[in-house]
Amino acid sequence: MNDIHKFITIDEYHKAMGIETLHPLVSIVDFSKAKHKGDYPAGHSFGFYTVFLKDQNCGDMKYGRNYYDYQDGTLVFLSPDQVVTIENRKSHQPKGWALMFHPDFIRGTTLGRAMKDYTFFSYDVFEALHISEQERATILECFHNIEVELHRNIDKHSQKLIISNIELFLNYCSRFYDRQFITRNYVSSDILSRFETLLNSYFNSQEPQIKGLPTVKFCADELNLSANYLGDLLKKETGKSAQEHIQLHLINAAKERLYDNSRSVSEIAYELGFEYPQYFSRLFKKRTGMTPNEYRTAN
Repeated sequence: MNDIHKFITIDEYHKAMGIETLHPLVSIVDFSKAKHKGDYPAGHSFGFYTVFLKDQNCGDMKYGRNYYDYQDGTLVFLSPDQVVTIENRKSHQPKGWALMFHPDFIRGTTLGRAMKDYTFFSYDVFEALHISEQERATILECFHNIEVELHRNIDKHSQKLIISNIELFLNYCSRFYDRQFITRNYVSSDILSRFETLLNSYFNSQEPQIKGLPTVKFCADELNLSANYLGDLLKKETGKSAQEHIQLHLINAAKERLYDNSRSVSEIAYELGFEYPQYFSRLFKKRTGMTPNEYRTAN
């Protein structure tokens, strides 16, 4: 697409921002010292992990059709190749920081293997991480330690020390997100309520017979969330995964239908979206300790 520019390397981004490259695979950017070179389209992506800490709103950050819940003093996490758009860009000098690191820099390390656990890199819509002044100070200390190491002469310890500080930063972010799920409880409660309503409506409609069993991704899309964000929020709020919630609603819907003896177990399975009735029976017994026929007989 002509309206999207991809920065494949960190050095390419540095050149666009008028910044010296200290390391080809990892960088700390201080935007107050950056000088834009060239006019790039509003849409762009990066071939590396990118975390923005913005101290000033320089435009509306958008992913797909949705806008980030974005204010001054927030962290936005981008996975490699994720396309974002900055609309209504301001002309003044931006303020804030960015951490950038290429997948090759952490490949084969404990951090590389653990990146899948930092699910906030897949929070592609709805929620950035809103931080307090104290949390901001902690984050900037991590950035400072990485920056200091980047200015040293590279030796055999450099990669390990930089990766340790990146991992420390990400672990702090995990803690801060846990705090945010609690302090923004009104948002979480609203999402949970909408999720419950969505599942109730789905299983009380003809959609399961047409579309099949609802997936976590389907539910997240309906709620304008990423699947990882929905899953993490539900886990923090209820202790159950999104998949467990879906199965719980499915089993409750099945129990209601099993009271109607005019319908066979196979018919009920198809109505609920199962392609094969034996899968329904297996799941029902796993969740209730009884087969559908045993439950029907007992009630």
